[in-house]
Amino acid sequence: MDRIRNAALALLASSFLCAAPAIAQTAKALPGKGEPPLTAQTMISGGVRPPEQRAVRFDRADLSFEVLPDTRELNGIAVLDFTATAPLARLVIDLDKNLPVKAIAIDGKPLSPARWSNPQGQLVVTLPRPLKAGQKVSAKITYGGTPHVAVRAPWDTGVVWARTPDGRPWFATTTQGYGCDLFWPCLDYPMGEPGVVTLHITVPKGLKAPSNGVLLGVDTLPDGRTRWNWRTKHPNTYAIALNVGPYEVVEGKYKSRFGNTIPMFYWYLPGEKEKAEGLFAEFAPTLDFFESTVGPFPFGDEKLGVVETPHKGMEHQTINAYGNEYAKAPEGFDWLFQHEFSHEWFGNQLTNVDWDDFWLHEGYGSYMQPSYGRWREGEARYAVMMDAQRGQIANKAPIVHDRSMTEQDVYEEAKGGPGLDIYMKGSWMLHTLRNLIGDKAFWDVTRLAVYGRTDPKPGNFAPRYGSTKEYEGFVRQVTGKDYGWFFNVYLRQAALPEIVETRVGDQLTLTWKVPGGGPFPLPVEVQVGDKVETLPMTDGTGTLTVPADAHVVIDPWAKVLKRSVAIEQFRAWKADQMAKKKPN
Repeated sequence: MDRIRNAALALLASSFLCAAPAIAQTAKALPGKGEPPLTAQTMISGGVRPPEQRAVRFDRADLSFEVLPDTRELNGIAVLDFTATAPLARLVIDLDKNLPVKAIAIDGKPLSPARWSNPQGQLVVTLPRPLKAGQKVSAKITYGGTPHVAVRAPWDTGVVWARTPDGRPWFATTTQGYGCDLFWPCLDYPMGEPGVVTLHITVPKGLKAPSNGVLLGVDTLPDGRTRWNWRTKHPNTYAIALNVGPYEVVEGKYKSRFGNTIPMFYWYLPGEKEKAEGLFAEFAPTLDFFESTVGPFPFGDEKLGVVETPHKGMEHQTINAYGNEYAKAPEGFDWLFQHEFSHEWFGNQLTNVDWDDFWLHEGYGSYMQPSYGRWREGEARYAVMMDAQRGQIANKAPIVHDRSMTEQDVYEEAKGGPGLDIYMKGSWMLHTLRNLIGDKAFWDVTRLAVYGRTDPKPGNFAPRYGSTKEYEGFVRQVTGKDYGWFFNVYLRQAALPEIVETRVGDQLTLTWKVPGGGPFPLPVEVQVGDKVETLPMTDGTGTLTVPADAHVVIDPWAKVLKRSVAIEQFRAWKADQMAKKKPN
């Protein structure tokens, strides 16, 4: 299945260059047709969860992996520690049935196979004794087999078996979409994050396995294979990642404006040193932008890590996947690196409570590219990059439905989801909000959403969950005003608000026409000749005197997201042109 992320990420660049193919041109992807097939259950990520998953706190996971490129197999041993938050008789753990369970032990004691089952990809384990709230349990799950292969990662999800230009194995996982259960037993919903994860990744001789968090050490086994040991705190469920290849590394240290020192690493393929160093040179200024604009790098006590992958990219916590082939663009920075890095704040530090709140990840993640352009070069660059996003807004479905959603419910327009609009419309909504409440208020709201406080410093915050309703509350807290009317139109309605112009003599009246009716007192700038004035639009309308021969421009600096007939006509024409090119 082609994922909508294809268009989303490609269009984030300010230029209209075509996106690079999913598999790097220098690599050879091994054949894959999305095999082995997945059950409907495994293809669900998020949504309404079993009560047993809601009744536990996921304290820690110790994950051991054996990657076998020659046979394209993955074996694992997962030790999962939970605390019951309500009476509990069963564990319900998500795991693709293509990775069959071979043994389970509870609190160190082997469990009879009769006490577990996994017919559709949701492993149900009957505990030897029921737990009371507050009691702990440890489950050791031994499993393995042939993991699901992505056809066009990351736009569909799974694993990628590839070869480097010199023929050596190159392997990666990417699971946003179908979820973490594609390669490890987990709680596959946004709030299923474990408190701590330790990873032990065994790979063939000569290969390396950069992963999440801090490197604890590398063990050399008697047969020449190596085991790479990592530890990370509060990882997003889909942000756990395995990466295996004959990597080389460029590394350095960043002295933060907050006083701490952050280690930086980029793992790349042999023969790319000059290009790799060029990308690595972007790390420090990009980090400075985020720290000066939003706040401290959330994982400064672990690392800023990036790894080259045989797929386009993904926001894997402290080990972001990069496969943009070192592309150049007019804005002067690698948009894909910057976009995925933005998710360290918007996705990994701030994780949406439910996929229905996904715009908090992708709307902000998309808005940070034009914001970085503005920080680097000023308003002209910002305007160009925002304009490139504006033409992609579809307005077919609301961004927020105020109910629990699966990731697919949100991403797939065929299921009534907003699709690309969580990126582009989310970005433009934030642009409009910033112009409405002012820069200081906007970034204070952003810091509250990301850190839970406006004065973040290393050590005084932890990863957190956020929702749309909480975000609206932060806007109300910072501004002292209720902007429910703003969010109800931009997030909960599909159509955009429209400005209707009425002219009688020298009186020009502007009226907001909004889907669903209701109040919409969004101020609008009007340029009359060389003069710009702001209409407060109290009660959704405003009037000003305009000489008959004056040239009038509504919203001359494009500060407001509103309906554009021209863009609608362009999109319809473009769709018609594409339809004509399709073979009969």
